[in-house]
Amino acid sequence: MYLNSMYKSLQHVILKSPVEAFINQEYLNSEWKRFNYSSAPNYDEALHEYRMFEAIIKKYVKKIDYLPQNDGVGIDSIYAHDPVKFTPNGAIILNSGKTLRQKEADVYKEFLLEHDIAVIGQLSPEALCDGGDIVWIDDHTLAVGQGYRTNDIAIEEIRNITSDFVDDFIVVPLPHDKGEEECLHLMSVVSIIDEDLAVVYSPLMPVFFRRLLLNKGFKLIEVCEEEYDNLGGNVLALAPRVCVVPSGNPKIVSNIKSNGVTVHEYKGDEITYKGTGGPTCLTSPVVRC
Repeated sequence: MYLNSMYKSLQHVILKSPVEAFINQEYLNSEWKRFNYSSAPNYDEALHEYRMFEAIIKKYVKKIDYLPQNDGVGIDSIYAHDPVKFTPNGAIILNSGKTLRQKEADVYKEFLLEHDIAVIGQLSPEALCDGGDIVWIDDHTLAVGQGYRTNDIAIEEIRNITSDFVDDFIVVPLPHDKGEEECLHLMSVVSIIDEDLAVVYSPLMPVFFRRLLLNKGFKLIEVCEEEYDNLGGNVLALAPRVCVVPSGNPKIVSNIKSNGVTVHEYKGDEITYKGTGGPTCLTSPVVRC
């Protein structure tokens, strides 16, 4: 059994260290503009931040696999969530809507096969999708964001691959927001942290999708605009009502805690903010139960 949940207890996760993704300061200095980072990450500080983040993960997760360094991929490969999405039957190998990340798919597939992790499908070259656009609402409900990172071809292929175990397949159109070069995923606007609790940024949510969550019994915790821009809405559940949030977002942390949730914070200036990749992006959950 792999997963069909965003919030159940995380048992097995795949990570990629900045040692393997960022390589060194010289490499970061040469690559950050090409990958559309806000500025060049500081390599030594990135390693320090990642150790803090990794320590939180290790408190809750029994099994951690690490993606190796590979010359065919770039600095965005630290965000291990996007090249694949796990289902109850195994992994779907995706094909990023960010051209610079598309080589990650085959590298990831090779890694999974070497580690005897089941692969149940792979998108065609024309089908574009990031893992951040795929959200399990409940055990049999899958939502897929339709935007600059995920196209209609991918949505139909994912629908077909998951048809045996998904009863309700929901397509969620995403807005233009800040444009094609910026990273806006469905997981940018909703983070599920328990079966009835989600952190959301409503200004970018389609009305039908927000109402769907409410109709399914979710309480919605709203992140404000300032903290949304600081990735405060990117919340990783380690177990029901146990989560990880980037530091520097006191309002959403307070609001989450007021709902009986344990919140862990990590400094993410270098590994999160500059590359627009929060804790959900940094982790690829394999098994939850």
